[in-house]
Amino acid sequence: MNHDITTSAPWRALSSHHAQVATLHMRELFRNSPERAIAFSLEAAGLFLDYSKNRIVPETMQRLLDLARTADVEGQRDAMLAGAIINNTERRAVLHTALRRPASQALVLDGTNIMPGIAEVQRRMRGLVDALAGGHWRGYSGQRITDVVNIGIGGSHLGPCMATDALRAHHRTGLRVHYVSNVDPGDLSHTLATLHPESTLFIVVSKTFTTQETSANAQAARNWLLQSFGDGRAVASHMIAVTSNVEAAQRFGIEPANTFEMWEWVGGRYSLWSAVGLSTACAVGGDAFAEMLAGAYAMDSHFQQAPLEMNMPVALALLGVWYHNFFGAESLCVVPYDESLRHFPAYLQQLDMESNGKRVDRAGRPVQTSTGPVLWGGTGTNSQHAFFQLLHQGGRLVPLDLLVGLRNPRPIADQHDILVANCIAQAEALMRGRTLDETRREMRSSGVEEGRIEQLAPHRVFPGNRPSNLIVYPELTPRVLGALIALYEHKVFVQGAIWGLNSFDQWGVELGKQLAGTVLRELQGGAQVEHDASTAALVALYRSRREAGDAGD
Repeated sequence: MNHDITTSAPWRALSSHHAQVATLHMRELFRNSPERAIAFSLEAAGLFLDYSKNRIVPETMQRLLDLARTADVEGQRDAMLAGAIINNTERRAVLHTALRRPASQALVLDGTNIMPGIAEVQRRMRGLVDALAGGHWRGYSGQRITDVVNIGIGGSHLGPCMATDALRAHHRTGLRVHYVSNVDPGDLSHTLATLHPESTLFIVVSKTFTTQETSANAQAARNWLLQSFGDGRAVASHMIAVTSNVEAAQRFGIEPANTFEMWEWVGGRYSLWSAVGLSTACAVGGDAFAEMLAGAYAMDSHFQQAPLEMNMPVALALLGVWYHNFFGAESLCVVPYDESLRHFPAYLQQLDMESNGKRVDRAGRPVQTSTGPVLWGGTGTNSQHAFFQLLHQGGRLVPLDLLVGLRNPRPIADQHDILVANCIAQAEALMRGRTLDETRREMRSSGVEEGRIEQLAPHRVFPGNRPSNLIVYPELTPRVLGALIALYEHKVFVQGAIWGLNSFDQWGVELGKQLAGTVLRELQGGAQVEHDASTAALVALYRSRREAGDAGD
């Protein structure tokens, strides 16, 4: 669909509907509709979603669903899952979902069933993981590998790093897994300081094998190995590549047998399910990684088969459109009440903001509405003592997604009860708020004198009516994590479909990378080119101060 969604009848109807419901308070909606919590809740793939604490009535969701159908969300979904070329600017299919579907379900792309190739890579991944865990893969000096270092950036880092940390209660192989992404030399140096070359294996993850930050860190890791072994043949025993450029990896010293294929139809931020997730598999083992794929596939099946009215990714997506485009909410806050998901908001930042942070539609025309909210967050309960002040009493409307597990795999006394109580209570407090009269009564019951009450009461009022979704899961297992990630993948897709975007390219990262190459040559002594006055002054400052430092000043 290429026409402007803001000119459609459902969009205009939503604008009128917003004017009618914008002043309603959720505490009144709950008072008038006791069944609200049941009406606005869904279950899918082991997840439970309570979206009753939103500024909606049944008519709201119906009008949002009309918008989704006008945007042909179902048709765009089916096209993606069938392997159509929906990434039109790069002329690619978008088939990260194929990586988690059963191998027996054929999927033909350009006349070839791609499922056997996927199964073969998965077989090789499991073989490597088993060899490392069993001590059969040995380093150049014959020592057993104890540490695995993933070198990548963006989707080659954020996904596997998040998943490995999220599943730390399920690490089974005895391997310690580390992540290096920043070209800042302190990142790699800090990691290598505690490792030994004889027992370390590097996984270099780069689709093109030319990404600047990854190439720099990979070369530094290679030099670290050579300094220890003094023999270039050692690289083959201590470095693995995940790339589509086998030739470049081979020139680097990594054997083709130690190279795992990446496909053009998998974007970086959707690549955790491929060999990009090899480091995660190294930590949790082949069975657990397969369980993560199975959880994602369960959510894929729900997304594909459930009617829009009962579709969890669709519900989250439509609520996001409702707040972003009709209430003017500029951001979405994600707060997992699960320390294992501490990297999840950062992972979602790339997934959402790189996918839908676009100003033109699929046809290259400027979109007529805001797209891609700013996504941010942190873990509960730490966040309550940091930025929740703004969420409760600030002047901005910030919708929230709260996530919590019913069980913790490593319970201590009643701490998990405290955690869950805080999560549920925050959702209630954000929704209910506290009026001026309620504040005064509470202060009087606490024995506060009348004069002091009038001074302090305005500071203790909470407006409430702050929307939140609560996503509940039994326990953070590999299967649950897979479903959770896929839920947000599909949510982002639906929003992109409504806004008319190509959610699968990322041209916005290119300009800065190109200019960095020019600036780098200048910083290292190359001829200067014409810049704006600020950029030219900063280049000159760096060069003069670095040279002065080299001279001992």
